[in-house]
Amino acid sequence: MTVTDIDVVGARAIARVKRRLVPFLALLYFIAYLDRVNVGFAALQMNAALGFSSSVYGLGAGIFFIGYFLFEVPSNLVLARVGARVWIARIAIIWGFVSVAEMFVVGPRSFYLVRFLLGAAEAGFFPGVVLYFTYWFPAEQRAKALAQFSTASMAAGIVGAPLSGVLLSMRGMAGLDGWQWLFLVEGLPAIVLGVVALFYLTDDPPAAGWLPDDEKAWLAATLERERTQVARASASGTDTRARAGLLDLTVWRLALMLFLIVTSGYGFSFFLPQIVKVLSGGSDLKVGLLTALPFSAAAIGMVTVAAHSDRTGERKYHVAVCAVVAAIGLATASRASSPVVALGALSFAAVGLYSFTPPFWSLPTAFLRGDGAAAGIALINATGNLGGFIGPYLMGWIRDLSGDFKFGLLTLATAATLSAILVASLRTKNLKSEI
Repeated sequence: MTVTDIDVVGARAIARVKRRLVPFLALLYFIAYLDRVNVGFAALQMNAALGFSSSVYGLGAGIFFIGYFLFEVPSNLVLARVGARVWIARIAIIWGFVSVAEMFVVGPRSFYLVRFLLGAAEAGFFPGVVLYFTYWFPAEQRAKALAQFSTASMAAGIVGAPLSGVLLSMRGMAGLDGWQWLFLVEGLPAIVLGVVALFYLTDDPPAAGWLPDDEKAWLAATLERERTQVARASASGTDTRARAGLLDLTVWRLALMLFLIVTSGYGFSFFLPQIVKVLSGGSDLKVGLLTALPFSAAAIGMVTVAAHSDRTGERKYHVAVCAVVAAIGLATASRASSPVVALGALSFAAVGLYSFTPPFWSLPTAFLRGDGAAAGIALINATGNLGGFIGPYLMGWIRDLSGDFKFGLLTLATAATLSAILVASLRTKNLKSEI
């Protein structure tokens, strides 16, 4: 083959892999993210029905991430051993059943328990997909593929917000409250898709009967070259064992950066419906429609930022600027006197909060290898996502103290600012490439 022929075959292979894997995994992530944050819409009715204060709600919403943290690293290590097909299917089926079980919550204790179990059930899905993409996409293609996958979280807001509003309006049907219908209807698809995953996903390129031989050969050769580079790095002193990923100082610094932005992100997303309710004074359906606006802006921003990061090959400052944008938006929303300006600022914040993710995840995959990648990626995601516990809890606690969301939003803006400073101060020499 000529160089041109090889380029054409490679382009076809990457396009085929994207068509096969990214839409299905994005659909799973859509459901996962929806089941994770739909409690924010349920709270519009559930808090009053069950007598929850903002602090009780914030603690319950965030305790999801304690279970997530405890089971994240073990889950990703098991995925690396048994294969993505079986393990991703297992994750989806169990989280679907637990999500449906949220409709049976009767008080704070059962609320805390089922949220913890949901986090434990979903643990490993997102970092598992990040690891899975290293089996299918060459390094220079991963950020774009991950961005396309990650836009599912935006779709969960764009589609899920009005859907949740509609489900809340089903209050009283078949003897169920609207928030119970929400958990039931939005939890069932995970179970169905988990079963489908057993038959649809493929563990790695050699097992892919759906790839033509020339494309399979190109993909295998390209990924093998990257593995050879890993082997050379290992021979020159780079440790690819799980222990190396867990003890690497740069891994922990990245985990802290993610922790801070996630504190802002989930404090924002879990309370966004309630903030919009206060701003608009509208019905649950209207709140659902308005809440879709920040997620729509974020979806556009995420794809744009990731494409620019891939095109330029720069990661660090793309991540830092996203954190700054989030901080500015959150701070402006906290001071805005007009509901329109506040909603615009929240949309601006959403762009920064969610565009942070794709270029950020290109940082650890640039220097972690082998079992070190499985462990390090899971550690960053698990530790970073503890911010998902802190953010909602702080928002609920501060609201109970102050009576509004202004000081809570300022706190989230501070966390995003600190994340930006840490990212900007990251030394290039700590990573081998892609910064």
